Amino acid sequence: MLYYLGQLASDLSALNVFRYITFRTAGATVTALFFVFLFGPGMISLLRLKQGKGQPIREDGPATHLLTKKGTPTMGGLMILSGTVISTLLWSNLANGYVWVVLMVTVGFGAIGFYDDYLKVKRMSHKGFGGRQRLVLEALIACVACYLISTMGDTPHSHSLLFPFVKGAALNLGYFFAVFGGLVIVAAGNSVNLTDGLDGLAIVPVMIAAGCFGLIAYLVGNQTFSDYLFINFVPGTGELSVLCGALIGAGLGFLWFNAPPAQIFMGDTGSLALGGALGTIAVATKHEIVLAIIGGLFVLETVSVIVQVTSFKLTGKRVFRMAPIHHHFEHIGWTESQVVIRFWIIAFVLALVGLSSLKLR
Repeated sequence: MLYYLGQLASDLSALNVFRYITFRTAGATVTALFFVFLFGPGMISLLRLKQGKGQPIREDGPATHLLTKKGTPTMGGLMILSGTVISTLLWSNLANGYVWVVLMVTVGFGAIGFYDDYLKVKRMSHKGFGGRQRLVLEALIACVACYLISTMGDTPHSHSLLFPFVKGAALNLGYFFAVFGGLVIVAAGNSVNLTDGLDGLAIVPVMIAAGCFGLIAYLVGNQTFSDYLFINFVPGTGELSVLCGALIGAGLGFLWFNAPPAQIFMGDTGSLALGGALGTIAVATKHEIVLAIIGGLFVLETVSVIVQVTSFKLTGKRVFRMAPIHHHFEHIGWTESQVVIRFWIIAFVLALVGLSSLKLR
């Protein structure tokens, strides 16, 4: 919305800054941050009042969780979603189709997560929305988003998978691109969801990934930079940097209340929405494989669950003491803060590896 003030620059030159993506990204970050700071306490009080006993805690989890986390309200993702959406609408170019597609996935996945959280609180059980129904809805939203992305602009690789570290390497997926992209988005959403198990564990890696993809979107959407770095130029994706800035700002605001001991959990409302947003941005910028690198921590968490379930079904034995893997480390003696901070470090290192793909070709 504020982007259109830049059109008045001929009358007042100071308004020209609203044309710059970098300025509006910074504005979106600050706006989302202060929005969550301002309305966060009220949301927490309301959710605590409505939920009573808060989010159900798994009885098979670490024993300390039953003492330290019981009674904490969930659905804190509403804070992140509202801050991100309002800030994005305020600072981005609303004529940009990529912005609307990412917002569609973010809000859609958030709504699915909200219903899941609602059922968990209502039933006082960690089992919510049926897994198959949830995946079908997520896949439907994601595939529609990928189809829309593939029809935007006229680029040589609209239906291709691009490989990092190798200049010009691409695999044309044709009509299968929408299915592949949908799989990426659904996987990203559920991977972040699996990672969200400790105070602050998921939100910081999400912000790290959002920062990386804010930079990637800016470079991919700028022909000068994309030509210099030999990366695929996708006109219009630079505007997604503003949305990434909003994600970071809302995430920082949420972390203020989610820092241990957490006053609120993001729940599936937040984790599904954030993962879906990152997956959609990766598809739009043609950096799906890079997402698997930058979001390698989310991949690790997901793989640990797959390995655990597969091993138990085939052999009756568990590989880890508990999955996802962050609970395994709690069971072997790491404190919650040790797990969280060490996983943050892993996420930061993986982000650097992923960003190196922009130059190493």
